[in-house]
Amino acid sequence: MGYKVVKRSNPNKQTNVLAIINQKGGVGKSTTAINLSAALGEEHKKCLVIDFDPQGNTTSGYGIDKDELEHDIYDALLEGYSMSELIVETPEPRVFVVPATIQLAGAEIELVSKIARESILKNLIAEVKDEFDYVFIDCPPSLGLLTINALSAANGLLIPIQCEYYALEGVTKLLESMKLVKSSLNPSLDVFGVLMTMYDKRTTLSNDVVAEVKKYFGNKMFKTVIPRSVKISEAPSHGLPIALYSATNKGAIAYRGLAREVIRRG
Repeated sequence: MGYKVVKRSNPNKQTNVLAIINQKGGVGKSTTAINLSAALGEEHKKCLVIDFDPQGNTTSGYGIDKDELEHDIYDALLEGYSMSELIVETPEPRVFVVPATIQLAGAEIELVSKIARESILKNLIAEVKDEFDYVFIDCPPSLGLLTINALSAANGLLIPIQCEYYALEGVTKLLESMKLVKSSLNPSLDVFGVLMTMYDKRTTLSNDVVAEVKKYFGNKMFKTVIPRSVKISEAPSHGLPIALYSATNKGAIAYRGLAREVIRRG
């Protein structure tokens, strides 16, 4: 079944394109891309997740075998493929993925010589975005040309922040980059929401970090926090989002809450 067969929940509403981004690695970007899209799928929202990280964790986390892929997002960026040729199905019927492999690592250098290199992803998304309620871009943990492409293509940033020391380290730099892109390439770009991940309510540290981030971002911070959970960590190795791997797990419940918040925000 192709992605065009599945209908959007609200075709008249503008598609929300969100870059899931934090230049720190290991904060839960791919985990959020997988589990938020799956939870939105449960809410009858049709989602496209673009894996834009050469590690390809979102691709494998949705059970897509990277070794068997003929093409991935690299081919759209640099080889002239259209986005529609790259979209693959996932175990969640309303979620589709544009996969990434390690091949994408070379794109950072190869894009340098391209004309309008900062807007290539934006133009690719424009071909297909009207088919979806939400488009998520799972960004690499760096601020190179791939990330600039994501910032140019998105209308909002979703920033996962791990509940740990130095949680806000790097976020200031990211916001500076956002302002730069906003002023030169994408005037509509803004922070859509900030998500606290790997939260452990038993620790003073987790609660202190949440309070600090809340002070910094105010109501941009989602009320939902994602708990630390063994099941969330296990799910990708089974190629499933937490909602399908362990539907009653506290992590699955949290991502459903987050999905409802995202829908309320637009």
